Order: sequence, then C-alpha cells, then structure tokens
Amino acid sequence: MPKISELDPPRIIIEGVGKTYTLHHTHSFKETFVAWLKRKKTSTSFEALKGIDFTVGESEAVALLGYNGSGKSTLLKLVSGVLRPDEGRILTRGRVAGLIEVGAGFHPDLSGRENVYLNAAILGMTKDEIDARFDEIVAFSEIGEFIDTEVKHYSSGMFVRLAFSVAIHTELDILLVDEVLAVGDAPFREKCKAKIRELVAAGKTLFIVSHDLGMVADICSRGIVIRRGEMMFDGPIDDAIPTLKGLTR
Repeated sequence: MPKISELDPPRIIIEGVGKTYTLHHTHSFKETFVAWLKRKKTSTSFEALKGIDFTVGESEAVALLGYNGSGKSTLLKLVSGVLRPDEGRILTRGRVAGLIEVGAGFHPDLSGRENVYLNAAILGMTKDEIDARFDEIVAFSEIGEFIDTEVKHYSSGMFVRLAFSVAIHTELDILLVDEVLAVGDAPFREKCKAKIRELVAAGKTLFIVSHDLGMVADICSRGIVIRRGEMMFDGPIDDAIPTLKGLTR
C-alpha cells in the first residue's frame, strides 16, 4: 500500500532549471566608453544554476544546503516567482508563502498593523480572514505595543518576527524560508521551529535555506546539496549534511 504522499502530485517540480546573471564591470557611460577604447570587457556572465532537477512532495520538509555563492537563494527566489529561470521550468501546486528577505514587501511608512493587512492580502487572504487571525498574528510576532508604529522604526528582528508570523498564519501550502530564522532570540527561534513542525504535520510543504545545520537536521527529513550552481546530492538529511561538509567551496 503506497503512502499518501506518493499518491498526491508534487508540490514543487523543477526541471532542467538554469539561471545566468550578467555582471557589469562599469558603473557609468564614461567608464563604459573608456573600457571600450581599451578593449576591456564591460560585463561577464555568471551561471548561478545549471540543470537543476528535482521534485518536492506534499508535506515534505526539505533543506537546500550549500556554501555562500552556491545558488541556494537564487533557486528559492525562482520557486517563489521573484525570478524567472533562463532555462527549464518550475511548477508549484498550491499557495506559496515566501520569507526570502528580511522585511521584503513591507512598506516603511505604514504601521505594523497596516503591513499585516497589506502582506496578508498579497498572500491571498481576504479582509475577513485577516480580521479573524490578526490578534494571533500579533501575539506570535511579540510586537505588542509597536504594532501601530511605522515599520521603518523596527529592528531587523522585529521585521522578521512580524513577516514570519503573517506568512505562517495564511492558508499556505508551501512555505519558503531563507535564513530568517537566524534572527531573533533563542526562545523565539524555538517557537518558530515548533510552528514549522506543526505546519509540516498538517501536510504543508517546507523548503528552507539555512546555514544552521543543527536546525535543519531537527526540522527537515531531506537535504539537497548545491555547489557552484550544480546539484551534488539529494537524499536523507543525515547524509546530506556530511556530504556538504565534505565539499570544497
């Protein structure tokens, strides 16, 4: 008898994905003109990702592992739809909530309260749904009396707590997390881990980038290791971590 997860279609499909960036070496028309006269290159191409292939199933908790510059955050942004691949395709099934950058999507001149409504609406919630969950969002974030303060006065930790709280209290199917759990004190990080476990137990899919190997080993069952834009390993998290440690940068 197959498991339920094997009967359901994948939440994320990544097929032959490649992403190339153009790195510009000049910053003005004058610099470009001088470089052209000297026959120097004004730009070069950098392959951030090369032929990435894998799928993520329902209720899987997957860690994307690699050293700085390996392409992890680029891949997460492609899955979120912030970037588009130059090659291949990415398909997602269900509502995606992404915590990709600290404070991303927050308007600095709006209060925390106003940003909760704005961000939750962007994630597809109705006003009635936000009204019903507002107190829970604020309580989890531990923002308290600062909820009506303009978020430009928030610390990075306050940004993260509120953004994380909004994302996990939406009707999400896929949660994308990029390093944001590294911010905040230990009790809050533990609370976040507990909430993530609760979401995964409820059948949600987690795709996380983190350098905190202890945390991903605790939360995730599967690890994908990327090195210089290429996938090196895909398998159990207990094997993925030693694989990462054995790689050169």
